[in-house]
Amino acid sequence: MKLVRMFLAVSAVAILAGFAYVNQATETAGSKMSTAADKFLASLSEEQRGKATFEFGDKERLNWHFIPLQDKETKKATRKGLPLEDMSKEQKAAALDLLKAGTSTDGYTKATTIMSLEALLKELEEKKPTGMIRNPQWYFFSVFGKPSKTGKWGWRVEGHHLSLNFTVDKGALVSSTPAFFGANPALIKDGERKGLRTLPEAEDNARELFNALDDEQKKVALQKDRFGEPKALSPTPDVGEPKGLAAAAMTDKQRKILEKLLQAYADRMPPDVAKLELEQVREAGLGKVHFAFEGSPEPGKPYTYRVQGPTFVIEFLNVQADSAGNVANHIHSSWRAIKGDFGLNVK
Repeated sequence: MKLVRMFLAVSAVAILAGFAYVNQATETAGSKMSTAADKFLASLSEEQRGKATFEFGDKERLNWHFIPLQDKETKKATRKGLPLEDMSKEQKAAALDLLKAGTSTDGYTKATTIMSLEALLKELEEKKPTGMIRNPQWYFFSVFGKPSKTGKWGWRVEGHHLSLNFTVDKGALVSSTPAFFGANPALIKDGERKGLRTLPEAEDNARELFNALDDEQKKVALQKDRFGEPKALSPTPDVGEPKGLAAAAMTDKQRKILEKLLQAYADRMPPDVAKLELEQVREAGLGKVHFAFEGSPEPGKPYTYRVQGPTFVIEFLNVQADSAGNVANHIHSSWRAIKGDFGLNVK
């Protein structure tokens, strides 16, 4: 009987653990964010919460940007929110858990790698000072409204080359845009991390697609004018009508490369969010997605591209030199909602 009771006890623990695992695996991104945001805010002092929290309707929620923001005179950061710099080890862990809730495993790696590149920029720019402070701890966390699985709230993590913005309503993630990832350098060419590329899929898949087009298709896809930067400080991308070659005019092989490019951007998001975004792309019509390319597909040459469908737009630029002076080694890339970011178009 003792062995039977022991077996039953072990079985009960295993069943409970199984339930916990299934629940964790099936928990939505919105629910994970609410839990992580509560934990993060609970770890803060009253003074820290004063910096990290805003009303949901505060205009700061739409005040997004991806460049370094600092006062020219004092050299102090001017971004709102609570920076990693002002957090304890435990608080940083809670903040990064919130970041994990807003990204896939790959997206989290890319985001934290982007943060770490600030240390490399600081080292590179010691030889040629730019006047900009490069600090891996200058990534700011902001929560808008009260985290809840029943109400509406949002949050943001932002700093140089990273701006991730989320809106949650009744436990469901209704917006994960604007989502900006950048990298300087795009390819580390020297030192201990030589060979590291933070956003390789955004480059390789686009080049592969352009190179897979025939001469007539390239004439349609290739643009004379360079695409500009994503429109920061704006809740809408304002990109106008799609340009370039429609997927409806591509071969099956070319469309598969296009889908691979879309997947690469979606894979930065939590899996359930990525699935929903791509479902919306397909429901609106993959054939209506346009691919436009400007510049040269050769490595080391400046280029920009845009992928635009009825529901989304991808904007990409690699035209700037990196901080060591290597030409076209500085990436800006974003995924945005055509009808508006921050859940503003959600009824």
